[in-house]
Amino acid sequence: MTVRTTNSEITFAHPFVLSNLVAPLQAGTYRLVVDEELIEGLSLAAYRRVATHLEIPAISVEAGTRQFLPVSAAEIASALRNDAELAMGWPTN
Repeated sequence: MTVRTTNSEITFAHPFVLSNLVAPLQAGTYRLVVDEELIEGLSLAAYRRVATHLEIPAISVEAGTRQFLPVSAAEIASALRNDAELAMGWPTN
């Protein structure tokens, strides 16, 4: 099975909460790691997401230990949307 990993950076302007944590994470830039596997047998290359992880703490925090928190793409999208709404002064859900 062929797996590819994509690293990207996402930035939160405000503290945010994820369901796997008991305390909010601080504002900052975080590394998002997405693993996808190649779907075999198709006439063109297509990948399926198999895992998404958020590296904590934020990139700017000097830490001896970093953790990879499993998250869903939907939860990250929701947290980023809420952060953008806070920045614009809109109420969040």
